[in-house]
Amino acid sequence: MTNPTPLRVAIIGAGMSGILAAIKLREAGFTEVRIFEKAVRLGGTWRDNTYPGLTCDVPSQHYCYSFELNAEWSRLFSPGAEILAYLESVATKHAVTGLMQFGKELVKATFRDHEWHLEFADGTKAIADVVIAATGVLHHPVLPEIAGREAFAGAAFHTARWDPNVDLNGKRVGIIGSGSTAIQLVPAIVDQVSALTLFQRTAQWVLPLPNPPFTEEQKTHFRQHPDTMSHAYQQWLDRIRTTIARAVIGDREQLEKIAVACWDNLTNSVPDPTLRAKLTPDYQVACKRLIMSETFYAAIQRPNAHVETTPIERIEPRGIRLTDGQLQELDVLIYATGFDAHRFVRPVDVVGSAGLRLEDAWQAAPKTHRSLSIPGFPNFFMLIGPNSPIGNFSLIMVAELQLAYLLQLLAPLRDGTCRAIEPTPEACAAFNREIRDAMKDTVWVSGCRSWYLDKNGQPILWPWTLERFQHEMSAPNLNEYAFLN
Repeated sequence: MTNPTPLRVAIIGAGMSGILAAIKLREAGFTEVRIFEKAVRLGGTWRDNTYPGLTCDVPSQHYCYSFELNAEWSRLFSPGAEILAYLESVATKHAVTGLMQFGKELVKATFRDHEWHLEFADGTKAIADVVIAATGVLHHPVLPEIAGREAFAGAAFHTARWDPNVDLNGKRVGIIGSGSTAIQLVPAIVDQVSALTLFQRTAQWVLPLPNPPFTEEQKTHFRQHPDTMSHAYQQWLDRIRTTIARAVIGDREQLEKIAVACWDNLTNSVPDPTLRAKLTPDYQVACKRLIMSETFYAAIQRPNAHVETTPIERIEPRGIRLTDGQLQELDVLIYATGFDAHRFVRPVDVVGSAGLRLEDAWQAAPKTHRSLSIPGFPNFFMLIGPNSPIGNFSLIMVAELQLAYLLQLLAPLRDGTCRAIEPTPEACAAFNREIRDAMKDTVWVSGCRSWYLDKNGQPILWPWTLERFQHEMSAPNLNEYAFLN
């Protein structure tokens, strides 16, 4: 059998992994590629998040495409706006912006007659042979279920929907949430506001990594000696791979080193015993995503800053009422409450073969085969899907490895050997059993609550080494797939 026409590939999402998919598909000779993006510009999470202090927690020299190393980063850990500009420049350089259709929010995808029929919120439709969901992980903001949330009389918004028209100068600002976003936000605004209250449910372990700027001399050296950037890329990968990445999957020695560094940071930075007790976590270090900051502890000790650990009872027009009856009066309320990291491509209604809906297939929990594909959903693939090595790795690197695997998987479709491919239920079930068995050795199941856990308390992460992931992504085992005609 031969395929008389080029494969039509639809990429859903124009963020980091969508841009990558388009570039690599074009390089591999795929000519019928389109990117459908629900927003009005590219960028994904770096477009959606604009809050003060936004910074990537992976070093800039590693959080980049391996084929587009960048000599122009301003700091070791770059601000969000700089990363967005980098993504825009890469998309422009590789001429994939012309493949993007903006304002195209996918609402339904149905596999019928060996094709994916796509329906968008604006009423338009499209047909593709292959769908690549590059929709990311952190793009569905979560608001807490607190009584009276709509009653607040002042400005209120989620950090992922930052309102630039709200002036924080001299205002009494409350931040609900104490994760990485809040810990970046507090130092960025504390000297601007009259009073800042951090409503903390859970304390965080904080690793004091400095964030020095790159000098002009360093940038000039990077431009003139690109090999030094390649060296830095690999150096940071090796550092992450041999420290935190091993600590979270069972290397007790590495975990203890990180725990000591975090504890020393807390005890040396916060002399007041009452505040230090509030900021001391009651769970194993790295059970939640490890936070990097050398400025948070100093910022939260400013005279106008306060950590509130009394639980919230309700939100009222003038502020937040605590369970002890106290009213914390506020002018602005900011939700740093994270994302639903387990929605993935949903709420898109994805309908596979025999009418199987993704919502039903994932009713118990999101499950994929090798983080990329799902039985019953032919020619449907994900980048940064469930059980990808999210941890503290660069997701750009993870997506590059997954895409290299995916391009090999598309070969039988492209040469006409088959019209559809999907993982077998047996292979998918075996992979997920292995994942579940391996997870018991990881720090993520040591007793804390985190966004890593699904509704069953199971981490949707990679429980093995990076080396194993690299090996598995080097080539697909075609015995794990069904080829359909």
